[in-house]
Formats: sequence, structure tokens, C-alpha cells
Amino acid sequence: MDEQDYQLLELLQQGLPVCPEPYAQLAETLALSEQALLERIQHLKQIGVIKRFGVIVNHRLLGYRANAMIVWNVPDAKVETIGQALSQIQYVSLCYQRPRKPGIWPYNLYCMVYGKDRSTVLQQIDELIGRCQLEDFSYQILFSTRCFKQRGALYPVLQTEKTDG
Repeated sequence: MDEQDYQLLELLQQGLPVCPEPYAQLAETLALSEQALLERIQHLKQIGVIKRFGVIVNHRLLGYRANAMIVWNVPDAKVETIGQALSQIQYVSLCYQRPRKPGIWPYNLYCMVYGKDRSTVLQQIDELIGRCQLEDFSYQILFSTRCFKQRGALYPVLQTEKTDG
């Protein structure tokens, strides 16, 4: 990696510019052609520096005023199958597994559901329980009450030490 790669990573962490040609704008900032910038991004993905690109949508601005995390206690042997089924449902935005904490927290499968209002979210949860055959598993619905942050993580971009030579 060279200096421009580090500069590119710093810019990408801030998010793509909201404009018709975001990669062209980033390229101009770095004094690169758009093609050269895209090649650098591809290279950073190939070597594992960039794992993925994702979109963070402010759902409230789009009219989705309710969201809930549903936590499930699913037998470990069924987590993969049920998680895959949940992740295919359009209104499920996140679905992942976490370890249980015996005696503290029995849940091991999590999914996030968004809707225009609370009653819509509850209807969607009822629907996914039926579609994914979750009637026999304990769960909790955790509605969000306040949004503190909605952005990607920022990581310090370490640069190689320059030596005078």
C-alpha cells in the first residue's frame, strides 16, 4: 500500500459523496483518474483491507418510524437454516448469530425489522414467525426508542513510517 491508498481509505470511511458521480469526485480529490481509483479499491478488496461496501440508510427520513430487534432462542443445530430463511425476508434488514450467555441471556439469533409504524412491525414479526416456523422458540421483541448514531465505523488508518533516505 502506498500513500494514496491510505488517503483513499480515509476518504472512504467518511462515506461516498452524495453526487451523480461519487467515484469521479473521490478520484479528483486524490488526483487520480476514476479508473485508477476503482482499480485501487478493487486491489484493496482483493488483499482484504476492504471487506465490503455497505449502505447506511436513515430509515426515519424514508418514513420508517418503527424498528425492532427480535432475539430468538433457537437450537444451535437449526440456527443456520432459520437464519438463512429470516435473511431472505424483504423487511428483515439484519440477521446474525451471537453466543448465548448461560444464566444471563438465552438468545442466539437476532434479526432487525423495520416498518412505517409499530403495528406494521408487529404484523411483520407474526408473519415471519409463521413463514420460518418459529412458533416453538422463545423470543423477545426489542423496539428501538432512540437513535444515537447511524454511520459506519471509523478506524485509524495507520501509515508506514517514512524515513529520510
